Amino acid sequence: MTVYRIPIGDAIEAGIDFFVTHLSFATIAFSKFTTKGIAYLSEILMFLPPWAMILIFTGLAWFLSKKWGIGLFTLIGMSLIWNMQLWGPTMDTISLIIIATLLSVAIGIPLGIFSALSTTAYRIITPVLDVMQTMPAFVYLIPAIPFFGLGAVGAIFATVIFSVPPCIRLTCLGIQQVPREMVEAADAFGSSKAQKLFKVQLPIAKTTIMAGINQTIMLALSMVVIAAMIGAKGLGGEVWRAIQRLEAGRGFEAGIGIVIIAIILDRVMQQVAGGKKQQM
Repeated sequence: MTVYRIPIGDAIEAGIDFFVTHLSFATIAFSKFTTKGIAYLSEILMFLPPWAMILIFTGLAWFLSKKWGIGLFTLIGMSLIWNMQLWGPTMDTISLIIIATLLSVAIGIPLGIFSALSTTAYRIITPVLDVMQTMPAFVYLIPAIPFFGLGAVGAIFATVIFSVPPCIRLTCLGIQQVPREMVEAADAFGSSKAQKLFKVQLPIAKTTIMAGINQTIMLALSMVVIAAMIGAKGLGGEVWRAIQRLEAGRGFEAGIGIVIIAIILDRVMQQVAGGKKQQM
């Protein structure tokens, strides 16, 4: 007995082929923008010698967090990365994370606001986010290759798709949790929708939105190693190369570098968001 098989895979492939054929102008524009962004950021980060950049990173970490412990950890951690001769790959990783995070935030915050203010949008966007967050990360590499080929651009595309859901969810949640009394007070004073959003809802929701951005950064960093499978450089590329060559020591060194960057970014973003004080 032959059972009818629903052609889900065929439909997805047809959709990807359609977008590749008819939206090539968008992929070309995205590729140019992303390539230039990565090139400029890499040049900026590699312009000064490592010791100078370490001092700059340490100063930024202390200034943003106001915690001497975070600044000290940044100094020691970045110095260790330099000592392990992973400075170049680390700068490539930071460039990838910055570009991916900026794109995720540019997409996520407007969609989060839209879903918070529109019940219909919320009902449509929420199931899509559920699927995106439960889908295995490796799956996002599949459409990245036909759209952008191998390399950093495809890696950033996959990273953005993987890391944008928390930004959307927590932006929506932050606005929805604004006390009704504050919204009613703004309405009573005759505020427009834009005034109510930018002067009441977004400022009150700032902490939750920043938590979403923090989660987006962490997910982008977790995608670094996976994105190395399609040609992304950086620390993920070092890990992937170590796996292929069975160089366990080198792989663990690159992994330690990723952990150091993750801790620095997480602690700094927690302090910027006004979260609980972290003792280091």
